[in-house]
Amino acid sequence: MDIDLMLRVYPFFIEAAWVTILLSVLTAILGLICGALGAAARLSRFVLVRFLGAAYVSLFRGTPALIQLFILYFGGPQIGIQLDAFEAGVIGLGINAGAYMTETIRGAIISIDKGQREAARTLGLSQWQTMYKVILPQAARLMVRPLGVNLNMLIKATALVAAISVIELTYTAQRYIGSTYKPFEMFLLAGILYMIIIYVTGRGVAWLDRKVQIN
Repeated sequence: MDIDLMLRVYPFFIEAAWVTILLSVLTAILGLICGALGAAARLSRFVLVRFLGAAYVSLFRGTPALIQLFILYFGGPQIGIQLDAFEAGVIGLGINAGAYMTETIRGAIISIDKGQREAARTLGLSQWQTMYKVILPQAARLMVRPLGVNLNMLIKATALVAAISVIELTYTAQRYIGSTYKPFEMFLLAGILYMIIIYVTGRGVAWLDRKVQIN
């Protein structure tokens, strides 16, 4: 194993790791927004809205994320959607992650006993106040760990954007393999950095989970 080569190129991998982190953060934010909207749609009183929520989840969970990225990035210009590779990566992965987060959030909300809703309405709280003050604080305790799993999967899924030439960890490894012919060393270096990112994220999720359980 060429350790000297890994030491020479690792600064470039560090730069790529920051791109991976930024991509993960932006994608997670978009995923949470889509997930919250999707869960609200799935729990709506209106049949059409529930159908649209279910269709969103089925479509984006039922097709490969890579195909979704290709449609958005390569097919988008045909229908007037012009995005650079990074923007397409954030939007494509964010919408895909939102479909998974939809079910995580919905599952946490519907797991709260119905008696909680009935008691809140008896006390004169509106439906919105019941959801905001009673249901969501309890559901949040149940969401953190599953959303942490979603985030873990999302960080690893960012490797897919290498296929549309976003210069993140996987793309950087592929680029240096082309010039060094050292695939083991390059992918090992990328893998180590992915592990560090996921470990730090996991510790953050564990800390947040402890905080919400205490509160």
